[in-house]
Amino acid sequence: MMKQLFSSTLLGMIFLLICTSISGQSSAPAQAPSGSSGPADIIAVLQKASEFTTFIGLLKSSQVDSLINNQLKKPGNGFTVFAPTDSAFSDLKTGTLNSFTDEQKVALTKFHIIPTFLTIAQFQTVSNPVHTSAGDDFPLNVICNGTQVNMTTGLVNTTVDSTVYSDGQLAVYKIPQVLLSQGILSPQAPAPAPVPPKPKKASPKSQAPSLSTTSPSVDSSGATGLPQYAPTLVSIGVGVIAALSLFLN
Repeated sequence: MMKQLFSSTLLGMIFLLICTSISGQSSAPAQAPSGSSGPADIIAVLQKASEFTTFIGLLKSSQVDSLINNQLKKPGNGFTVFAPTDSAFSDLKTGTLNSFTDEQKVALTKFHIIPTFLTIAQFQTVSNPVHTSAGDDFPLNVICNGTQVNMTTGLVNTTVDSTVYSDGQLAVYKIPQVLLSQGILSPQAPAPAPVPPKPKKASPKSQAPSLSTTSPSVDSSGATGLPQYAPTLVSIGVGVIAALSLFLN
């Protein structure tokens, strides 16, 4: 009898401990994933998705990743990033990306970034052309039909495949094509430096040009002027003429 009572009491205590343990676990708040505290890191987000290696390289080489991460640490409008997959870059014409200058690569990278956080639903309210970080010289038009977001650059028409990441400050959307713009493929040449005005030509004077006042040199050897014996010859000539006159008379 005592053994049965002791056994029943022991089993009851064990059951109570198990229930208390389960109840305590269910009421504890879920822990946030490690590394989720603080602003998101654009490179870490893309690396986790494992299909944006080329785009990650562009973000790093252009230092646009630092620009995004630094801005996310400050109060602001956030960012929306259209991330082309590695397959999207593979579909480009061979050598396209390698032929770009550093300036073109920076423009290409920034063309995939909107300096404002946008959800899929908010794309319905944006005004076209959408302002990207590349500037207004590279137009991007977005049309949203329900949950489908279509984009066109004049050269490329594509859609948003899926949402890679969204936290209220950073939104990353996967796209199957690289956004190319005519302004990126054919950048405008820098404006030439202004040409200095030509000096005005001096107007010709109405009067005749002055003659040189330098007298020509005279060779004393007798090439110019009368010889030194010219007076003697003149005297002889006069005498001959006078003699002939007397003779004829």
